[in-house]
Amino acid sequence: MEEQDLLEIVLDLGRLPQARYPERCVHLAETAVTRADIEQVVSCVGEFGADNRAGIEGTLHRISALRNRKGHIIGLTLRVGRAVFGTIDQVRDLIESGKSVLLLGRPGVGKTTKLREVARVLADEFNKRVIVIDTSNEIAGDGDIPHPAIGSARRMQVPHPDRQHAVMIEAVENHMPEVIIVDEIGTEAEAIAARTIAERGVQLIGTAHGNTLQNLLLNPTLSDLVGGVQTVTLGDEEARLRGTQKTVSERKAPPTFASVVEIVDREDVIVHRDTASAVDALLRGANPGGVRRTPGGGVSEDEPARQIQTTPPKTVPLIPEQRNMKIYPYALSRDLLERAIRDLGLNARAVSRIEHAGLILALRSRTSDLRLQHVLEVTRLPMQAVRKNTTSQIRRVLKGLFNVVEGVDDAEVNDAVCEVEAAVHRVMEERVSVSLSPRSASIRKIQHRVVSRYHLVAESMGSEPQRHLVVYPAHSRRDVGTEADDLIIH
Repeated sequence: MEEQDLLEIVLDLGRLPQARYPERCVHLAETAVTRADIEQVVSCVGEFGADNRAGIEGTLHRISALRNRKGHIIGLTLRVGRAVFGTIDQVRDLIESGKSVLLLGRPGVGKTTKLREVARVLADEFNKRVIVIDTSNEIAGDGDIPHPAIGSARRMQVPHPDRQHAVMIEAVENHMPEVIIVDEIGTEAEAIAARTIAERGVQLIGTAHGNTLQNLLLNPTLSDLVGGVQTVTLGDEEARLRGTQKTVSERKAPPTFASVVEIVDREDVIVHRDTASAVDALLRGANPGGVRRTPGGGVSEDEPARQIQTTPPKTVPLIPEQRNMKIYPYALSRDLLERAIRDLGLNARAVSRIEHAGLILALRSRTSDLRLQHVLEVTRLPMQAVRKNTTSQIRRVLKGLFNVVEGVDDAEVNDAVCEVEAAVHRVMEERVSVSLSPRSASIRKIQHRVVSRYHLVAESMGSEPQRHLVVYPAHSRRDVGTEADDLIIH
């Protein structure tokens, strides 16, 4: 490893000093760090602020302190700061558009380095009035004179991290900027300040921690940066038209940032040019899209960025051979769930800890809770919604999940489900309609549910006792009768 690859140096009291590179760590000495070593380093750097960060005047390096309970420094992280040219080539068109752009990425991926070049390019090449909000002197370096890496952009220092939002507003009100650059938006007050700046017509280039747009949307503190989330109750007709539940999540407001860039690594980014469209897709449970851009400004427009599982499946496939299903009730009575399981004689049980569950059964009005959405994202558990917290409603959902049809033999249910699943796969592969064997009304309802899970069209045809289901491709919808078991479910 060469010096140009060095990320940081770590000095911890009583441990060997380390130099950290992207792929490995190297010990710098064979003796442990002493208090005298730490004090010597501290004496050579600037004053530590309330965020336990300091710098070295005239450089971009950042020194962060670890303290004990008495406030004494017992560890230092000396992070190497560099001015690197060409780091915004992949997103230069967004920066030049004059619209606000948010950069996302894990710590150390190069967000701040990109901000420096953004400041220089906009100030020097486009002659714009640029102000950098520098909370820890990390963007423009320590000292009163900004580092040349930001070009002719002006820098406003923040006296305390809690005042970053106030300095952002002060910059707009006092200095007439065309562009404001801010690093690490992390509080609700800063998110509100960012929206205020954007609404005044100032281009805002900012960063926030979070690997993806989806992570940010699930963060209640920062989701306002991309429009926020609100729960909306739809009317019956609207819910039918959308093919959704009556309670859905929608974007609350226009996004503060017109575009979002996910920084995968220093040379690889995913661009969401239209934040509003990407967020709307996420809230519908669809792929938000995004274009992966390669080094040198290359754009892979025809290649999807990646397939993102936005939310786990909202339904559980009808699998008759499920055994010992563990169900976690969310906003539902566990006693009622256990009673319904017992009454139906199901091979299932309610669990009190979500990590033990194989399925989440949630009250429909609470399915948009951010906590629940976060759990679903992390665990990838399937979820079923119950309209009301009553035994009858819970029984109804469980009967559908476990293919419980009173007065019908289990073997017949299994045979009917296997038949319809085979038909569904043939319809999807060959784009032809498939007729099933004659079944009773109760069995046809189960088959309808299977078809609906694949977003295909089903219709009951013929007269009893030869009435049977016909499965059509998704775009071959036909006019049907009005009997309960004849309804198309899609």
